[in-house]
Amino acid sequence: MADKDIADSWRDVEKFLDKGKYEEALSILRQVDADGKEATTLRLAGKAMHLKAAKTGSSSDYRKSASLYRDAVKINPRDKQANAQYNQLLNEMQDQRISQTIFPRLVNEGTPTPAGLFAIVATLLLLLATIQLLQSSEGLEDGEAVMRITWTDEYGVFHDETITIALHRAEAPVHVENFILHAEDGNYNSVIFHRIIAGFMIQGGDFVNQAGTGGYAAKWYGYCNGQVQDSSDGCAQSSWTMPDEADNGLKHAPGSLAMAKTNAPHTGGSQFYIVPSDSTPSHLDGIHTVFGTVTDGLEYVDSISSVETGQNDRPVNDVTIVSIEITDDGISDGTPWYQFW
Repeated sequence: MADKDIADSWRDVEKFLDKGKYEEALSILRQVDADGKEATTLRLAGKAMHLKAAKTGSSSDYRKSASLYRDAVKINPRDKQANAQYNQLLNEMQDQRISQTIFPRLVNEGTPTPAGLFAIVATLLLLLATIQLLQSSEGLEDGEAVMRITWTDEYGVFHDETITIALHRAEAPVHVENFILHAEDGNYNSVIFHRIIAGFMIQGGDFVNQAGTGGYAAKWYGYCNGQVQDSSDGCAQSSWTMPDEADNGLKHAPGSLAMAKTNAPHTGGSQFYIVPSDSTPSHLDGIHTVFGTVTDGLEYVDSISSVETGQNDRPVNDVTIVSIEITDDGISDGTPWYQFW
């Protein structure tokens, strides 16, 4: 039985979750039960990650939520809330075609549940089809970047703020690696958002020309100006590009971070764009690779999208990326996620 302090903390967590504040809820849970020993802790953490997944659309977040619910049910199989929420989550994942190994919820201490008796055969077939996907994403999860930006808004007020971005490494490993390498090399420091279209997106990342005409991949990915090439011999670094990952299941939505490129496939390099809250450019789905989601500070992206612009949609006053700090590279060391603190 949990003591009064942890019980009080759980009630506080419930209040935050009712308001959709999953990060605050997770912060409390990390403090009161760092090892995840209590079933209630795991259930509440699973609900928090479920809320996050619904916002980010990240398969990794959905899998983390499922893992937490599964562990909660394993500790306390009679927890009706955990069972109901877990089943609801798995139904959502199935609808979105997000793979998930589900044996643990179908078996309690070696005995299949009623649902498990029916589902085990179907699950075996599903596992055979998805095992390759699971192996390819093993050890990869969401990373995190903190981008500091300065700008003068439409009212002439100067801002110096940060936005936090989840980097979906499992879904777009090449693009996330490329973004991280550029950030760690300082290539994005003092680079401007050179193209801003209100109600659509804000675009930056041209660390060569600051005009949308330059930039290249952070390392050799086997593409030279969009064409496959065995080696970088004969391809200038300024022509290095990367393969598209636009079919990764991530859609353009408010807060999406995606790779800018020419009209030709596989021509992404360093330029990227962020979608403000009043835009859902679904016509770009399957063409441009979404590889991140703003998790904090979307209001600042909205402010930037409304700045005064001139020729070629360039802001009259510079909107500058001061720095990008990578706080999590998205590569798991095998430690349960809830122990990352």
